Amino acid sequence: MKNFKIKTNLILLAGSATLISACATQTAPQTSSMYNNLQSADMIVTNAKVAVMDKKRTISEAIAVKDGKVLRTGSNDEILRLKDGHTQVIDGHGRTLIPGLNDSHLHITRGGRFYNSELRWDGVTSLKEALRMLKEQAQRTPKGQWVRVVGGWSPYQFEEKRMPTIEEINEATGDTPAFVLYLYSRGWLNKAGLKALNIDRNTQPPNNESRYEKDANGDPTGVLLAEPNAMILYLVIGKMPALTEAEMINSSQQFNHELNRFGLTSAIDAGGGGHSFPDDYEASKALATSGDSSLRISYYLFPQKAGEEKQAFEKWMANNQASVNEDIAHDHGYELKGGGEYMTWAAGDFENFLAEKPLIENNKGWRESTKEIIQMHVDKGWPFRQHSTYGENTKLIVDLVDEIDRENNHKIRDKMRWAIDHGETINDETLREIKRLNGGISVQDRMAYAGEYFVERYGAQEAKTTPPIKKIYDMGIPLGSGTDGTRVASYNPWISLYWMTTGKTVGGMQLYDKDNLLDRDDALEVYTSGSAWFSNEEDVKGTLEPGKYADFALLSDDYFTVPEEKIKTIESVLTVVDGNIVYGAGEYNKLNPQLPPVIPSWSPVKYYGGYQNLHKPAAK
Repeated sequence: MKNFKIKTNLILLAGSATLISACATQTAPQTSSMYNNLQSADMIVTNAKVAVMDKKRTISEAIAVKDGKVLRTGSNDEILRLKDGHTQVIDGHGRTLIPGLNDSHLHITRGGRFYNSELRWDGVTSLKEALRMLKEQAQRTPKGQWVRVVGGWSPYQFEEKRMPTIEEINEATGDTPAFVLYLYSRGWLNKAGLKALNIDRNTQPPNNESRYEKDANGDPTGVLLAEPNAMILYLVIGKMPALTEAEMINSSQQFNHELNRFGLTSAIDAGGGGHSFPDDYEASKALATSGDSSLRISYYLFPQKAGEEKQAFEKWMANNQASVNEDIAHDHGYELKGGGEYMTWAAGDFENFLAEKPLIENNKGWRESTKEIIQMHVDKGWPFRQHSTYGENTKLIVDLVDEIDRENNHKIRDKMRWAIDHGETINDETLREIKRLNGGISVQDRMAYAGEYFVERYGAQEAKTTPPIKKIYDMGIPLGSGTDGTRVASYNPWISLYWMTTGKTVGGMQLYDKDNLLDRDDALEVYTSGSAWFSNEEDVKGTLEPGKYADFALLSDDYFTVPEEKIKTIESVLTVVDGNIVYGAGEYNKLNPQLPPVIPSWSPVKYYGGYQNLHKPAAK
């Protein structure tokens, strides 16, 4: 990335149209202008459908960028007056241009750490193809390494509409250890994987809420079941060999670029199990401190051990300051924000719709321990968020926040940012309390990947408002959207936008009626300025108004008008962060930054890439 930025600067200084793809850009002639140099643009995109996403929902033809911020939007003629001999002028070819997408709940630092080691089934349309990929990857994976498919898919995305069997996985992978994860519900270890981890008939699960499936002889089949506690799955992932430091930095850079592919320019990291701060964040930090990150990242800290949350937060708060930017290239580029998505493990509920719902009231001491941790955040002034899936649990958590707020002279309500993550079955009373306490709600498209199982267990009627997206939006509660990628859903933001606007799963099941859908403008608002609220950045990004960050994406298809099924296949053809091009495809392919080769050489990313989209953007 750094090398590309240097190269781009040389191009702009030279002012030579021959150095930039003629079909995509043009350099302004050296002519005088009525505007002085301070008003001249660094970059202009013309002939586009620019969705400013301001309150008036303004649509413009062109946009001008100066010093990493939006200078102005307007007609082609108006904006071209801002060019001079150093302005990079890009023809938008009639494409739609939107503010950069912002995932308000993405496990981006963990996802980047593992990306190069994982085979992604995201977007694969048949189980036959998924198993073919698994077999090929097993054949190239060296001794001592594993084949791993760690979430991001649903059996209902496949033509076959079913999960793989352990027999199919064993046949595909042979003697290469392999692990396949479906959300945080179940996993499949092949025979070689069971042997590598020394799992046999005498091996006990880590708790009473998970189990190893056994055959008629009492031997493990290789199927691991979270019922609903996912620790049995976390432990397997944690025992697989890690990438080297250099490979993790490369992996994080490749993953960020993959997110840029879909128009993502910002993300809020939600920590995650098996991902310890600060050690496991080093790859993402290395990109930020070297100026090589292509995203703005805010991150929250997630305690790793149940019962040791207080010690973790005491250490973090003593040694770290919130909202300090460590990215040398971007404002708000890499910042610690606060604590979450868990305050405590006892207050969390696993979202496994294949198992009975867990009730946190049954977790001994959950209230006292969680109150202590939230109070630490109030004392320090750190924002906080708590994962909560089921309405019964969300009510208890919000009641606790209310109690702490009253004991602290309403500091939470009046001076702090706090949020509930997920909220699938949150009820109206709890929504009113969150609004009164000035909290926010971050929703993700987990139902798009597990909705069929929710309906099977709880019924279609219950699913109609799971979560009540439209009601949250209409009540004016700060609402952000995201994916919860990379495990319980794919990281592709367009699946989330599809889900919010159609109410469908990736398998096509209609979950919601029209009264729980957002229109496309409102859904995009939630995914841009809405998500910016959760990092306290709504005043600097999320729209393309003058002075806001020049973070935007030029799209492969017109999000506002394409048939709804095509929303799922939208990609960016040009992604810009801080006024710099970080991704190019189609007619802008020559502007795509040249990343270092994927390492290690056997990485699935080298052979398959990430999300599998059969509809690649075509050049205009």
